[in-house]
Amino acid sequence: MEQITVLRAGPLTSVQDLGRTRHRGLGVSRGGALDPCAARIANLLVANPAEAGVLEITLGGLRLRFADARRVAWCGGEFTVEIAGTKISAGRPAIVRVGEELKIGPSQCGCRVWLAISGGVEVPAVLGSRSTDLRCGFGGHKGRALRDGDELSLGKATALSLDTARVAPWGAPLEWAQMAMRTPILRIVRGAEWEEFERKGQNAFLETAFTVSAHADRMGIRLEGPDLSRKSKREMLSEAVAPGTVQVANNGQPILLLGDCQTIGGYPKIAHVITVDLPRAAQLQPNDIVRFEEVGPAEATTLFAQRERDLQLFQVGLTLRTS
Repeated sequence: MEQITVLRAGPLTSVQDLGRTRHRGLGVSRGGALDPCAARIANLLVANPAEAGVLEITLGGLRLRFADARRVAWCGGEFTVEIAGTKISAGRPAIVRVGEELKIGPSQCGCRVWLAISGGVEVPAVLGSRSTDLRCGFGGHKGRALRDGDELSLGKATALSLDTARVAPWGAPLEWAQMAMRTPILRIVRGAEWEEFERKGQNAFLETAFTVSAHADRMGIRLEGPDLSRKSKREMLSEAVAPGTVQVANNGQPILLLGDCQTIGGYPKIAHVITVDLPRAAQLQPNDIVRFEEVGPAEATTLFAQRERDLQLFQVGLTLRTS
């Protein structure tokens, strides 16, 4: 196995994949890339399995040196990504040659990038996943965020022609490769406790902008906005929650849960962000402005099914191009 050397890790870079499934009943968070779709697309662009290990980079600042030639691709927010001084656009596969450096600059919009490398990042699987659980300290590279000087093993790349242009003239649609938006609108379906809230609070949730507070991480995002008052202050039983659940804390402010969220929670659930909009949620950072828009469960299901069909067709197209 060849390696990459982390010359600079940036504020928060970790190994992720599509997360841990079938363990929520044991209290284990799914985790994985906060935008699984971006990780899948980046992996497909370098001919990796969709579930291969990738790097999730928060707020940029990453520098890597490669020990052998590899194909790379990235998806996420608006960042400047360079290989040996050549800028690489989101969703475009590119070649890194022996000894060259890849650099990811600071964020221009959004806060995260998912970088796939042909062969995948090889770390031991824990509970069926290579993803890093930062709170529990397992998985990924030694159960922690990457540090300057770390070395990561790479798997064997599939047969790819590396004698091509630095950057491929083809790739993923830009709207797939870059999901960050200046003032995103997240579509939601009503949560289990929607009727627990006063009509005034329901209307405020759908009609007013919220600001992302400084309390934001891979577990969730605390939002600041109008008071979302409940009809009563009765105690709530802890129930299952999942990435995308919007809970309302005792102070009347919403909390949007992300990939590393707990498996149960006791705050009332006013809404749930639909799956196809979670990539937008993953790009939110402090002081960003976000709004919510209601859709029905049937529409949410249709949007998800359409996205999966589109990804399958995209995968077929890539297979035909590289076969």
